[in-house]
Amino acid sequence: MSNYFIILASGQSKRFNAKKPKQFNIYKNKPLFLHSIHKSLDSKLFKKIILVVNKRNYIKEKFPKNVIILNGGKERCDSSLKALKYIKKFNPTNVLIHDAARPNFSIKLLEKLINALQKNIAVVPAIKSKDTIKYKIKNAYYNLNRDKSVLTQTPQAFKFKNLYNLSIKQKQNITDEATLFIENNKKIKFINGENLNSKITFKEDIENKKIFYGIGFDIHRLIKGKKLFLGGIKIPFHSGLKGHSDGDVIIHSIIDSLLGAMRKKDIGTFFPDNNKKFKNIRSPNMLKPIVKILEKNNFYINNIDINLICEQPKVSKYRNRILKSLSNLLNLDKELINLKGKTVEKLGLIGKEKAIACEVICSISE
Repeated sequence: MSNYFIILASGQSKRFNAKKPKQFNIYKNKPLFLHSIHKSLDSKLFKKIILVVNKRNYIKEKFPKNVIILNGGKERCDSSLKALKYIKKFNPTNVLIHDAARPNFSIKLLEKLINALQKNIAVVPAIKSKDTIKYKIKNAYYNLNRDKSVLTQTPQAFKFKNLYNLSIKQKQNITDEATLFIENNKKIKFINGENLNSKITFKEDIENKKIFYGIGFDIHRLIKGKKLFLGGIKIPFHSGLKGHSDGDVIIHSIIDSLLGAMRKKDIGTFFPDNNKKFKNIRSPNMLKPIVKILEKNNFYINNIDINLICEQPKVSKYRNRILKSLSNLLNLDKELINLKGKTVEKLGLIGKEKAIACEVICSISE
């Protein structure tokens, strides 16, 4: 059995009112469409993931080989059919079709959809309406029975052959694949959708968020004969930073700032310097569990601002490498990380090139 996942991200987003299409705007620290890519990859349920777009120039990320990018069509149904025609050569068993404007679906929902396909040809998630819905015929309005109405969501799951055979015959524009099955009197299995799996339509849908801030600071002496690590990368220098770990003041300050924003005490609580287990530990290995705590508590990073305080080495020479390293460690777009180099005008230990310090401010939301 082989499962394929199609993500439709080629809409014009006229109602979103932004300079670039909605699916490429930042939502929870990454482009909207990228949430669907990452979740489908993390699920390990799919042989191939097909992303259908009309604006490839907005895609900056590199993907694994099983992620395929296709050009979309004029309408949503045209893009869907293009993707179905493309994967036909792989002889897929099941296919899930998803709108990139729904970033908050869960991997558990993907599993439920695929499991339900064992006994059904079409499985669609749906939720009950929270609102009273009216419809208009000519100049008169009528109430829909809310108890008998449902709101369908994506991803929608299908036996590939059934969906393909209906799609190639479709002549009219449709807004979801479930419509094909309803219009052709084919049975659909409706399962419980997820209330958080709402569609982002307007700019306001991604702008309301609660923000928390955290401050981090760290300083270490420089000693001869030790490797220097800053931001997770090795910096060519005559000295390294003295410490129980590798002394990476940038990562240590980031850890403290994230813990502060989450109200989770400080770095010493998690990595006490009297514990031999952490002797000479690399700082990226200290950051990883903190990022997991962040994700487990449903927080995401809005931005990070870093001041590296030293006379030498010069930050500008290594800025891009450090930003790339931090971006990977934090699962954060590097455009949301800022790194500045500051000197202290030859004053004190730092001014005499006997120490390096760092301060960080971060912003997170839930």
